[in-house]
Amino acid sequence: MGKLFVQLRNEQPMPLEAAFDCAPGELVALVGPSGSGKTSLLRAIAGLLHTRSLRGRITAGDQCWFDSDKRIALPPQARRVGLVFQHYALFPHLTALENVAIGTRNAEPAERFASLFDRLGLSGLEQRRPAQLSGGQQQRVALARALARDPRVLLLDEPFSAVDAPARQALYRELATLRQSLATPIVLVTHDLQEARRLADRVVILDAGRSLQTGTPAHVFASPRNARVAGLVGIQNHFEGRFHKDQPGWGRLAWGRSADAPVQLRVVDKNKIADGAAVTWVVAGEGIDICADEAGAAVGNRLRCELLEVLALGETSLCTLRPEGVAQERVTLNLPAAQLRSLGLARGGWVQLAIAPEAVHIMPLRLDPKDQAQPADQAM
Repeated sequence: MGKLFVQLRNEQPMPLEAAFDCAPGELVALVGPSGSGKTSLLRAIAGLLHTRSLRGRITAGDQCWFDSDKRIALPPQARRVGLVFQHYALFPHLTALENVAIGTRNAEPAERFASLFDRLGLSGLEQRRPAQLSGGQQQRVALARALARDPRVLLLDEPFSAVDAPARQALYRELATLRQSLATPIVLVTHDLQEARRLADRVVILDAGRSLQTGTPAHVFASPRNARVAGLVGIQNHFEGRFHKDQPGWGRLAWGRSADAPVQLRVVDKNKIADGAAVTWVVAGEGIDICADEAGAAVGNRLRCELLEVLALGETSLCTLRPEGVAQERVTLNLPAAQLRSLGLARGGWVQLAIAPEAVHIMPLRLDPKDQAQPADQAM
């Protein structure tokens, strides 16, 4: 199997300006809010997006599936795509075996698909109809049908959203096991950020049909390219500031627009942002440690904060804090309830936050919209 390469532009019905690739055996997740173009991209790859305004190129290995300049547009049946829909799209009047075999031309499906059914934990269920199967079993049948075509590319459209949590965990495990023996590019559409983190080798962040940033989940979620990406990946602590260069490799971040702001943070300088530049910056909750107020004076990247609100959410609590010196700002953290109890924290109390310099990610305050699809390494 060869690499999948996608570069598409479209105007109607869904605007698109997206580009990504997916290597054999790699899983790339398309992540974004509803209406961001995730499913439209999947449909375009499969040959199911019929619009005259579609431009660009789609290749799978050495085979060109779509090229608007050369007027190449292979039909879905010629693309050898395995597509798993969100709600499975199984034929209710056919057995599991018949649903899997329907997309092939084999005259003896029982012999052909015995190993596939065994591989996906479906042995003994071949003659059951969809109504006689659980949600997880139906999902496995849909996956078996997609794999039965020996696809050059496997496309998964929100495949786990319609099953309960235990079934979802089992399906995650089965997908991970399947990937060990499947040298096929896999493209997963999901709105679930944790699912993307867990399953994907790389993520493509989409918004309004545009690919804003591509990279490993760890990099994209910790180092968003701009403020919009930061919002889309769920980073709550997003602020403005002004960056100043310090000794080589280090910088100073003034929290707020003023260079002499009372709160100054030590940050890593990657020589990508000019001295004195206005910036926005984010820090994920994982990069913040909380300690008791009496732990010592607030020095370095240690912020003294008042605990304004504590909302219990089961074993965790959503906490809102007001940093001393920047009274108009708020820091939001999800903290274990046990940690709050051990520190004796309650609303109105004071704590100190320790922020690792490398956990602070700085971005230019404004970007030209044309730059949003450029590589992520232009931000700190």
